[in-house]
Amino acid sequence: MTAATTIPTRAIELTPEWLTTTLRSAGHAEITVTGVDVEPVGSGQMAGSYRLTLTYAEPGPLPPTMVAKMAIGDQSQREFASGVFRNEVLFYSRIAPTLTVPVPRAYAAVISDTHTEFVLLLDDMAPATQGDQIAGCTPEQARAIAVAAAGLHGPRWCDETLLELPGLVLPTHDDRVLMDSVLAPMADAFRARFALDDKESATIDWLVATAGDWLERPPTRFALIHGDLRIDNVLFGADGAVTVIDWQTITPGNPLRDIAFLLASSLNPADRRTHERDIVGAYHTALLDHGVTDYSFDDCWRDYLDSLIQSPLIIVFGCGAAIPTERGDRMFATMLARTAAALNDLNPDALR
Repeated sequence: MTAATTIPTRAIELTPEWLTTTLRSAGHAEITVTGVDVEPVGSGQMAGSYRLTLTYAEPGPLPPTMVAKMAIGDQSQREFASGVFRNEVLFYSRIAPTLTVPVPRAYAAVISDTHTEFVLLLDDMAPATQGDQIAGCTPEQARAIAVAAAGLHGPRWCDETLLELPGLVLPTHDDRVLMDSVLAPMADAFRARFALDDKESATIDWLVATAGDWLERPPTRFALIHGDLRIDNVLFGADGAVTVIDWQTITPGNPLRDIAFLLASSLNPADRRTHERDIVGAYHTALLDHGVTDYSFDDCWRDYLDSLIQSPLIIVFGCGAAIPTERGDRMFATMLARTAAALNDLNPDALR
């Protein structure tokens, strides 16, 4: 997958000529696109997604529709988001083929040298439907996502070559210093924006007090993690099959960060209390099926408990980075309420 000379930043620039050149550069040598209709899909804030209905000169192996994900906005916006653009193109072009986690197929991926422009041409997963973070998910859906996540973590479990890829490094002391400098102000802004109950307020206190030490502590084991594994970032097929999307926040780390965030933020507390140990067990079994060894269920459960901080961390940082919307505010408030309940159940000392 190669970089094109001019990379569109507006949907109108996704012309038949550009698509033909890009698809041919990605190995689809016989493809000629003669027409394209473009329809916005999703509600991305740092990148735009569009459904392309394509007409080809000759019938061929490529589908009649694709989804184009691309950098949008002005230059300053794109510069701010360049790291996540790099991550997503890196994932689809170099990492996804080495994993078994279900993701959309990428037909082409192009990015500029500055990482401020990119286009991904992905499988159109319609009629699969996106999860709803506010509504949450069922225990069966959470289990399916967790088992799918084992296909992200297991194949490259403790694989040092991951750390050779651009931008994929384990946290350092400098990262901790940077996070410490911004976390408290972001937490204060979060408090000012939401009316928190005692447990929710205590959750934010615990996050600010402990996140630095947690981040800097080297993980006993690591894998590539999604970083934002929650129900909004999953598509569900009619048969219940899951597809994981939005790979902008990939990083190496303790893989149970993904599972802890998923269960704490996407399950209602009653369902989580009843089913979380079984879901973690199913995830652990799937890891073993992917060849992970010397990792007991007790190890997995301890990592799960230690990784619960991922949930308030992503909530506070995500809220601070996102453009405020009514749905966004409802979503972050709901996620924090669920997370505070999880901490109260599993680590009550944190909230005292």
